[in-house]
Amino acid sequence: MSALLRQIPANIPQDIRKIRIENSHLTELPRGSFENVSALEYLWLNFNNITVMHIKSLEYLPALKELRLQGNKLSSVPWTAFQDTPTLKILDLKHNRLDVLPEHALRYLPNLTYLDLSSNQLTIISRDVFYNWPVYQRSQRMEGPLEAISNAVLALHDNPWICDCRLRGFVQFIKSVGPPIILMNSYLTCSGPKFRTGKFFHEVELNSCMKPLTSALDTNLTVPAGLNITLTCFVQASPSPAVWWTYALKLLRAFNVSTEPISEDTVRSELLIAAARPADAGNYTCTAANFLGNTSVAINLRVVAPWASTTPRGWAPVGPAEPGAHVEVRIAKQTVYGITLEWFAAAAAAAEPGETWYTLLVGRYDAAQKDTIYIGPGVNTYSVTDLLPATKYEVCVALRNQAPRKGQCVVFVTGSDVSQMEQREKLIHIVVIVCAMVLAVPAG
Repeated sequence: MSALLRQIPANIPQDIRKIRIENSHLTELPRGSFENVSALEYLWLNFNNITVMHIKSLEYLPALKELRLQGNKLSSVPWTAFQDTPTLKILDLKHNRLDVLPEHALRYLPNLTYLDLSSNQLTIISRDVFYNWPVYQRSQRMEGPLEAISNAVLALHDNPWICDCRLRGFVQFIKSVGPPIILMNSYLTCSGPKFRTGKFFHEVELNSCMKPLTSALDTNLTVPAGLNITLTCFVQASPSPAVWWTYALKLLRAFNVSTEPISEDTVRSELLIAAARPADAGNYTCTAANFLGNTSVAINLRVVAPWASTTPRGWAPVGPAEPGAHVEVRIAKQTVYGITLEWFAAAAAAAEPGETWYTLLVGRYDAAQKDTIYIGPGVNTYSVTDLLPATKYEVCVALRNQAPRKGQCVVFVTGSDVSQMEQREKLIHIVVIVCAMVLAVPAG
């Protein structure tokens, strides 16, 4: 007890029948740990730090009746190791870290009368684990009085059971189990999912498992540019599925996605697209998966201008602007990759800022057709990035669908060498100051 042992002693007398090493520093049970003590019947190794148990660690122990490994750090057990202990009656594994119990786990424990798996990390167990247990099979074939078969005590409490469809068979087993198999604590409770936390097994009715079925109320959406858009898909599945969104074969970032249950077998997943732009148009795919498989639904998004307008080729105004409707534009920031514009509407244009839309025209200075970008209410900055070196650009900001007026455009030239960062930043800065004041200067 409380000895500084780090391995099983090699000089144990051969006729020893009981070994008890507790509160020591054992970390593993290697192969042939007890090959010199074949008469051993009782082995207590409680409250050590055992994390590994070799598949042949119990070799040469045909007489072993009791094995106690309480309070160790086992996350798995080589269950086939018990082929070497056919007479084992008591197996105590409580207060470990077991999270899986394979279907064959109890197949090699035909004479067990006490099995303690309480206070582990078990979440899902198949009922076949116990249907394959020789003790249970004998009880089902039993003919005659109950006294003919010895009772077997089973402890499974204090595990974080997830009460979804995967546990259905096990829950049915627990509800139906009776002598000669006796539960030490028959009030097993659910730790998940959230809406079943704290419920007893006898209070829940679990459905069969179901492959995900995805759907959307509308798979074709047309929305105005600049608005926040939420795409929604619904998934029916059991157990609860993993859900993700993709666009152009790329996984969309999780902070734009929210998924929450709306009923026992249905979840709703929403994808937020902030200030939608024409470049955001395309197919968005919602995919759901659980252990039975996966399905998906695609939503086609079309983004259009929020008003009817035509952009003329070139920069010629289509007509006189509204009196006093003027937008002041300035460069707020410049980097080696581009610039950030900032603007504000003056006079009548600022009368209703919460409803004011803007149009940005971006492109090469001498290009006949510029890219058109629509900016919704409340936004007054925009970054122009990924620019080509040694190129003259023009960016204009206009009120709604008006043509840009004098003073609402910025002309700048990028540096000749992208790698020359300092020179490029300086060149952008100087040329912007000059050209912003002399917009009439022709290209070249």
